[in-house]
Amino acid sequence: MIEHPTHWRWMRRETEGKKENPLQSFAYDDVFCQSVGIWDSPPILHTWVHDPTIVLGTQDSKLHTIQRAKARFEDKGYTVIVRNSGGLASTSIQVYSMCPSLKMEKGQTIDATYDKMWKFVEAMYDDAPGKIEAKEIVGSYCPGNYDLSIHDKKFAGISQRRLRSGIAVQVYIAVTGSGSLRAEQIKHFYDEAEQYTDQKVMTIRPETMASLSDLYGKPMTVNDSISRIERVFEQRGITLENGQLTESERHLFNDRLELVEKRNRKILEP
Repeated sequence: MIEHPTHWRWMRRETEGKKENPLQSFAYDDVFCQSVGIWDSPPILHTWVHDPTIVLGTQDSKLHTIQRAKARFEDKGYTVIVRNSGGLASTSIQVYSMCPSLKMEKGQTIDATYDKMWKFVEAMYDDAPGKIEAKEIVGSYCPGNYDLSIHDKKFAGISQRRLRSGIAVQVYIAVTGSGSLRAEQIKHFYDEAEQYTDQKVMTIRPETMASLSDLYGKPMTVNDSISRIERVFEQRGITLENGQLTESERHLFNDRLELVEKRNRKILEP
């Protein structure tokens, strides 16, 4: 996901993200998207890791007993939130999240932006044990045309958000642990929430999901993913500089966090 500028800000929150409400990461993405779009910031790379979290999509607001499922999973130690991009549920259990925010170019299509992220992940994992394909994996959770898979096993998903002439492209990479066990948790969440009142529309088959550790047949780590990001940027002649929030971004963060928290209360509270 490399654009023309040769200097990027890197907002690394692999440690902070574990200590914070996961909603903050999505509020930060909105801030960075707007900062790049209207405040002439260089492109921003935002990376984070969360403790066990069920991340619902906008379509999940239709779930019949979503509050009951939320309460059950919170009792198990999960945080349950609704994100601002993507349509259906995913999970942040042992998942590495990466979101570049870029200036929107004239005529830039949604698919072209997805393609760039797909190719960036391909470059990160150029030693993958098979071709990394972008296609819908039926039976995976949060399925879409840009599911990233190896041997038809989904290990990553991409979503996109456009705000104030900026584009934020979020990719969630299952690095460690078991992809199928992760999918089982989402399946159980949907079972608890009773799906929709009249019919089941989400069928999850855990065997369609895998982590990079599963696919490589050896333990993979977040630190390894970080090293791969650094390598790809260096190969493209891009300087990554650890960034800090500007004063304008700090003020905007409070506003965006309030918005995402309000949205979550509306959907998740009785």
